[in-house]
Amino acid sequence: MNTVSIDERTQGLAALVARHEKEILTAWIDEMTAATRRSDLIKESEVRVQCAEFLQLLKDALASGSSDFQSSSWGKVREMLGNISASRAQQGFSPSETATFVFSVKRPLFNQLRLAYKSDAEALAAETWASTELLDAMGLYTTEIYQKSREQIINRQQEELLELSTPVVKLWDGILALPIIGTLDSARTQVVMESLLQAIVQSNSRVAIIDITGVPTVDTVVAQHLLKTITAARLMGADCIISGVRPQIAQTIVHLGINLLDVTTKATLAAAFKTALDRIGLSFVRDAKS
Repeated sequence: MNTVSIDERTQGLAALVARHEKEILTAWIDEMTAATRRSDLIKESEVRVQCAEFLQLLKDALASGSSDFQSSSWGKVREMLGNISASRAQQGFSPSETATFVFSVKRPLFNQLRLAYKSDAEALAAETWASTELLDAMGLYTTEIYQKSREQIINRQQEELLELSTPVVKLWDGILALPIIGTLDSARTQVVMESLLQAIVQSNSRVAIIDITGVPTVDTVVAQHLLKTITAARLMGADCIISGVRPQIAQTIVHLGINLLDVTTKATLAAAFKTALDRIGLSFVRDAKS
């Protein structure tokens, strides 16, 4: 019985891909089109370019004699698959559609292997198994990169939503308002604090109103986050007023024993704004004619 080394198998597979590259490419694109049908997300011309580039890199990596997909010989292949996975995660492809880029080349490649080794069943089985292991490793790699890319996109979107949900509004020269809507957790507190402090520095404001009308509940954790923000603002030279303290929230604060004695609180934003005007030495007088 003749034994064939792994190096010889990769060399043979490289030669087979080189001889039948055009047939493999055509059949691969047809296979992929039938499997994904996402012409709405990517043009067929772009898919053809990616497939042709992949086959070229595949030939070069196989010619090196290494079948270890994690080795340096396969670095360019990993780089290309990583770029494709990341871009398709942004384009809206699903994980299975992304992995199909690799898996759909199996049938065209195996067809060529079957024709090449039709008279040698043992060699056909060995080449098919080696190719399967290699392509499966590539497919799993695309899925891993896709997942990491999606997590990065989701994290970035969450950060953007946090920034958008905590706008700092300039009510008057020297007076800022920070309306908070929704739950105030540690991550959001950090965004709130950074946004408020940056606005205080930029506008040189003396008073900041933190409006919690849109906060559904206030517990010990939320209160601690508010106090941290107020302390940070005071260190920047701005006094803070909490507005939107509803009866239910007031009762909860008292019940939990949260100490807000040194913090000015108001029931409404209007009342807080009036207090802020008083602190910067301004007042409005109603026109007698109105």
